[in-house]
Amino acid sequence: MDKPIFRQHISSQFNAELEDVRQRVMAMGGLVEQQIVDATTALMDLDADLAEQVNLNDFKINQLEVSIDEECSRILARRQPTASDLRLVYAVIKTITDLERIGDEAGKVARMAKDLAAQERIHENMREVQHLSRQVSQMVRDALDAFARMDAEAALNVARQDREVDREYEALLRQCITFMMEDPRTIGRVMDIIWCVRSLERMGDHAKNISEYVIYFVKGKDVRHLSLETVEKEITSN
Repeated sequence: MDKPIFRQHISSQFNAELEDVRQRVMAMGGLVEQQIVDATTALMDLDADLAEQVNLNDFKINQLEVSIDEECSRILARRQPTASDLRLVYAVIKTITDLERIGDEAGKVARMAKDLAAQERIHENMREVQHLSRQVSQMVRDALDAFARMDAEAALNVARQDREVDREYEALLRQCITFMMEDPRTIGRVMDIIWCVRSLERMGDHAKNISEYVIYFVKGKDVRHLSLETVEKEITSN
């Protein structure tokens, strides 16, 4: 993956520190992507052992968040960065927080998979859940790619994808509610699926957050809580 075009510094050590942080964020992102895949596979196959492995692997993501956060704190203390460098460190700190939360949501899906594995098998809505998971995984991958290249246009595309994820989420909720109304005996099982779908939707929200940090770094504009149309204008205005 191409390196982002960061401002080069007189201190080669400072350059090395920034690149090391970037690489560690990407490594953390790779682990998070795998957690999404494994959690969804555990849900689709009702694989309690894989679900347990997802929960055990969560500590690796937590450790990376702590270590990267500590390194960013050291950079702030030693280098006292300004302008774009300060925005970069800010973007990293915010990004790893959202990655850790995506990992937490994957853990929730894994726990629901374990619960469902102990119950009678149910296939309703599962294909749609898998499709939503693939959309969310792509969002996370695209958000990390935008971060790696610090590409505002790519980040904007992630924000656009979030709308489609929200539509899929709402459609799945309606299907689940209809299914429970038709057969109240399945309420417990379908509620577990609803919680999984909710976690996937939240992962998409966190991926969108990461894209907004990229835009902040590139454009120097905080676009959180703005409509997609407003963000598009902010990006294309310069």
